[in-house]
Amino acid sequence: MENPLSHQDLNHDLAVFASHPLVGAGLPLWLPAGAAIRTELQRLAKEIAHADGCEDVYTPALGKRELYERSGHWAKFAADMFPPLELGGEQLVLRPANCPHHALVYAARQHSYRDLPVRLNELAPMFRAERSGVVGGLGRVRQISLDDTHVFCRPDQVQQEAARALRSALHAQRVLGLDVDYVRLSLRDDSGAWLGSANQWEASQAALAAAAAEVLPGAGLALRRASGEAAFYGPKLDLQVRDAAGRESTIATIQLDFNQPERFDLGYQAADGSRQRVVMIHRGTVGAMERVVAALLERYQGRLPFWLAPLQVLVLPVSEEQDAAARSIVEQLRAAGLRAEGSFVGTLGGRIRAGRQRRASLQVVVGQREVDAGTVQVSGQRRQEIPVSELVAGAAAAYQHRQPLRW
Repeated sequence: MENPLSHQDLNHDLAVFASHPLVGAGLPLWLPAGAAIRTELQRLAKEIAHADGCEDVYTPALGKRELYERSGHWAKFAADMFPPLELGGEQLVLRPANCPHHALVYAARQHSYRDLPVRLNELAPMFRAERSGVVGGLGRVRQISLDDTHVFCRPDQVQQEAARALRSALHAQRVLGLDVDYVRLSLRDDSGAWLGSANQWEASQAALAAAAAEVLPGAGLALRRASGEAAFYGPKLDLQVRDAAGRESTIATIQLDFNQPERFDLGYQAADGSRQRVVMIHRGTVGAMERVVAALLERYQGRLPFWLAPLQVLVLPVSEEQDAAARSIVEQLRAAGLRAEGSFVGTLGGRIRAGRQRRASLQVVVGQREVDAGTVQVSGQRRQEIPVSELVAGAAAAYQHRQPLRW
């Protein structure tokens, strides 16, 4: 792609997000078009999570400082966290991650080996005290909305759960049209700066490698091993993508965690009655809303797939005499769950150009002949006249099934 536009440049036409000095750097305001895209991504994330047996939870964006001291975030990431808020003799902190809260959700009940795995899902805000010099657009922000799932399972379930998570993450990226370049298995090295026993690491790394071997051949993807790239608390699988400029980034991760179960004493009753330590897996499918929207805008240069497009159908009357008919068509499209608008001010040519600038997926024109016939002129892959009922039904089906329009 020659001279691809950044998502910040595309935003000038699409009005996905805005910023304001009164709000602060790295805190984008999601405008209606951006909110529409986010809503669709959240719908996809929830569908995948529920199909995988995940249960929804809701947890606070704040926690006491002691929570993050227990989890280890305070000791390791305090410089990247917002300062505590003093309230009633307590120090409250905006969370840098969701896992401590989910660990406590798991700990709220006793668990038998028969109950596992437990999969907890939440689209939750997290906060990072990024310096003002590095934030920009949607790529580096101070509040991150993450499609986040934590799986609590037995050691013998790790491979199966990792394979499930990897399949779902790859499925999400296929639906979004984001091409995964490769999958990276991040391993520990011999430095010794790792939490957990050598046996735990060997078994966990082998389980992730086996999960990748089970899933990746069918997806036509390679696995690359990266020694020393693991987090200190466990190995992980990273889905790597490249943006329009060729820059590599991680779009989703399946991360094993030995740290949180130890710190929060998370366990289950085994078949022999003994108490055993549970394994925690962090899994992402769609990913962080901000990063994914930026990637999608750049991947499609603003012309998002129909199901994702903020403006799916723009209805254009030829003259004022057709305004009422155009408004009726807009109402029918909206009643079918579609994002539709009418454009009534200015010349027809000017309104068509404005619709193209906004990247409307479909523009339909209504003249008096179409009003009399109950049809519209569709300006899609080719110009054609179709009944209004066919427009509504066909567009609604394409949206619900995330398919391209047939016109």
